[in-house]
Amino acid sequence: MSRFFVFNLTVTLTLLSLALGCTLNPEFAWPLVILLPLTLLGLYDLFQTRHSILRNYPLMGHFRFIFEYIRPEIRQYLIEDERDPLPFSRDQRAIVYQRAKNASDMRPFGTVLDTAATGYGWVSHSVMPVEIKDADFRIDIGGAACTQPYNASILNISGMSFGAIGRNAILALNTGAKMGNFAHDTGEGSISPYHREGGGDIIWQVATGYFGCRTKDGHFDPDLFARTAADPQVKMIELKLSQGAKPGHGGVLPRAKITPEIAATRLIDTTQDCISPSRHSAFSTPIEMMAFIQQLRTLSGGKPVGIKMCVGHRFEVLAIIKAMLETGIRPDFIVIDGGEGGTGAAPMELSDHVGLPLTEGLSFMHNALTGAGLRDELKLGASGKMVSAFDFCRIHALGADYVMAARAFMFSLGCVQARACHTNKCPTGITTQDKNRQRALVVADKAPRVASFHRNTLGAIAQVVGAAGLSHPQDLRPWHLHMRSTTGEVVRGDVAYQKLAPGVLLTGGVDDRLQREWDRASAETFMPQF
Repeated sequence: MSRFFVFNLTVTLTLLSLALGCTLNPEFAWPLVILLPLTLLGLYDLFQTRHSILRNYPLMGHFRFIFEYIRPEIRQYLIEDERDPLPFSRDQRAIVYQRAKNASDMRPFGTVLDTAATGYGWVSHSVMPVEIKDADFRIDIGGAACTQPYNASILNISGMSFGAIGRNAILALNTGAKMGNFAHDTGEGSISPYHREGGGDIIWQVATGYFGCRTKDGHFDPDLFARTAADPQVKMIELKLSQGAKPGHGGVLPRAKITPEIAATRLIDTTQDCISPSRHSAFSTPIEMMAFIQQLRTLSGGKPVGIKMCVGHRFEVLAIIKAMLETGIRPDFIVIDGGEGGTGAAPMELSDHVGLPLTEGLSFMHNALTGAGLRDELKLGASGKMVSAFDFCRIHALGADYVMAARAFMFSLGCVQARACHTNKCPTGITTQDKNRQRALVVADKAPRVASFHRNTLGAIAQVVGAAGLSHPQDLRPWHLHMRSTTGEVVRGDVAYQKLAPGVLLTGGVDDRLQREWDRASAETFMPQF
């Protein structure tokens, strides 16, 4: 039968080689070095019960698994179109590589995008453009209760934990942040020795596992938190409620990736997988969360304390806002993460189908804060799938004061989007704890690329903002945006993303759907009222 052709041929050649080697010349037996193992493998394939393909196609069936194994590389290097977003297109990655290496990022012969395609967007320009000479755009983060406000860049490195990425990657990112005068979020894995060695500004993320400030049973330790937060390198504290990669789900660091250094950084042991709880134990209601934020601010000596979250139930967001109003306590900032996923490896269903995408989540939070009369009292950040100046300007136009990017900075380190982050076999040495693989990432070479990407991207943002006749990204508004709708018509941003009037949630002047969500929300509980 044809499906046994390769196996039958191998057995025949094995027997022939064996016969000729024994009867004519021993040299005829040399092919047995290859043929005999293949024959034994084919016999094993015939009788094993795990893979039906191999039982039907002994030997030849292995090609299926070989091609499946190298399929991502074949697609990426030979088949993928320049604009296929999987999840970042070759063009998107190329722009980061070029800006990180200070290479030309010019494009000849016009756009290759289909300007008539649904979703195509652009920023309207002015006949009186502005020449922006200083592209180091910065904002002050810290509300009335904050005694140590932070003067932040509008573009910073989003959370990637020590453990999820390796020591050289952490050191290169943080050193690059120091060189470029911007901030580096630790991710939930706490502050490693390599964050400190780099010397860059740190945003310390405190998540459900309380890594770096936890008791032996995994609860929050205020004394340990206070000692660590007192470090002058720590500029802000970020309380993570959820992340876009896996909203509503705790992180998992496999035991195989937990080194003694990671265990010491997180205050965990090396004998089991490190599993973050899906929810916080330090609070259980919106009012208790506000009290915890105030506690963190006090323990840190008045440093900015904020929230990171992916928007899920809208009434929960509104419950948090009601708690702000009821207690008088405000976070200094809120970072909205997009439900389309991020650097963290996650179950497919969570990345694909749980949580609001960034634009919808950011727009909702901006409107909710505005409608409650709180928008001017705190800063709003955004974290998600952004690499180009247009990406960042679009997010600023929708309400963000600043941006946190993770995958873009991974590309600046040399990430090739192999999507092997969870396997400990990263080909570029970024997301691995294997020291032999980590050595591929040379910090002295990559740290300047991190700083260069940041500087050149801010320069590109300045070009877009100046072309619109503005002087700062914060001046962008939804009406500066235009996009192609499903009907082919051009829709202005303020039509697609309508803005609430200040305080309108408090006076009851919103549409019925939002009013219903507002009425369902309570500062006393995260549960809906009806």
